[in-house]
Amino acid sequence: MIVCLCNALTEGQVRGAVAGGASRPKDVYCACGKSAQCGCCTATILSIIREEPSRRAA
Repeated sequence: MIVCLCNALTEGQVRGAVAGGASRPKDVYCACGKSAQCGCCTATILSIIREEPSRRAA
């Protein structure tokens, strides 16, 4: 699933960045070699960041 249309970031890329230590949307963009554009995806990225620790524990 595409999370960020401006940067063509996929959910898998975002989850990979979070697994690699990204804890803020800015960190996710940086880990993916991108930068924030319009910001519409920030809420989705934050949701993925918040749910990722519980996914790893399961």
